[in-house]
Amino acid sequence: MRRRATVLVLGAATVAAAAAGGVLLLGGPAADPAGKGDGLPPATATVVRTDLVRSKTVDGRLDFAQRRAVKSAVEGTVTVAAPAGKILARGEALYELNDKPVTLLYGPVPMFREMRAGDRGSDVLQLERNLRALGYGAGLYVDTRYDEDTEAAVKRWQKSLNRETTGRVGKGDVVFQPGRVKVVSADAALADQVAPGGPVLTIASVKPVVRAELDQGDGPLTSRGTRVEVTLPSGRTVPGRVDGTVRPEEDSSGDDAAAREGIVVEVVLDGGTGAASGEDTEAPVSVKFVSEARKGVLVVPVEAVLALRGENGGYGLQIVQGTTSRTVRVETGMTADGRIEVGGPDLREGMKVGVAAS
Repeated sequence: MRRRATVLVLGAATVAAAAAGGVLLLGGPAADPAGKGDGLPPATATVVRTDLVRSKTVDGRLDFAQRRAVKSAVEGTVTVAAPAGKILARGEALYELNDKPVTLLYGPVPMFREMRAGDRGSDVLQLERNLRALGYGAGLYVDTRYDEDTEAAVKRWQKSLNRETTGRVGKGDVVFQPGRVKVVSADAALADQVAPGGPVLTIASVKPVVRAELDQGDGPLTSRGTRVEVTLPSGRTVPGRVDGTVRPEEDSSGDDAAAREGIVVEVVLDGGTGAASGEDTEAPVSVKFVSEARKGVLVVPVEAVLALRGENGGYGLQIVQGTTSRTVRVETGMTADGRIEVGGPDLREGMKVGVAAS
């Protein structure tokens, strides 16, 4: 004799477990998945077509990318330092040591030696590119050789800075950075004596970022490129993406213990440098991480899904039409916010389905 199928109304946790391959222990009144039933459900819901998004929202804070310390290469007295919040570009002084400017230049290679005539290297190449960009490279052939033309260009540049025109560039004369920088804080006060390696300023790029902490179990959300929505202190919502994680010692919040317990991620805002213009950097922001999204799918409340027990198993919905109902088999998908993705040849948008009494 053929066994009839039975159905059970499942809660959100049970359906999620089943979708992941969990084992279900079922029992309940008999029903025929392909036929009509006389009993009407205590309540109904409508099958709707919408976007389904699985997400997690945490607090974060505004900051700027690539925060790092600028350390003096030589001993001296701080006579001028750029104030916090100031944005500096190529050719401008980050600070002055012994009344001489320490100039910001662009390039990936740090200032690791004094450069003089006869030197060769990538640091010479980026120096010559900066001299050309600043207008002191007339007749200068940009290459890796520090020759007489390079020396002459350096002298013209030194004269404009009121420096001794030696034609050499000392380790303490310039600081190379990838691009424009924002001064985060002055770490040495006016008239402070600094030793070689002593911090003078903390700087960052001008690119606004948001730093937020996730739990250790949220590893998939920390993947580079994960999309987020950031609600700024003004209430404005800006899209962004995860750019990477930040080691606890790089996190400037001062709460190292908390950083060790979770994962601190850095989020880049869409819209570039103006994305957070005028926002209060001291106020918290809300960061919504989107781990999965399904566009334009049919969804119902999780409570509407029935587990079919029998030869074929699977899941179903109780379709209500007037004073009658019938059970149809469906395929289930993603769950989020108490709703579940469903599909099947017998399912259409706008149908009424039975749900358990609340």
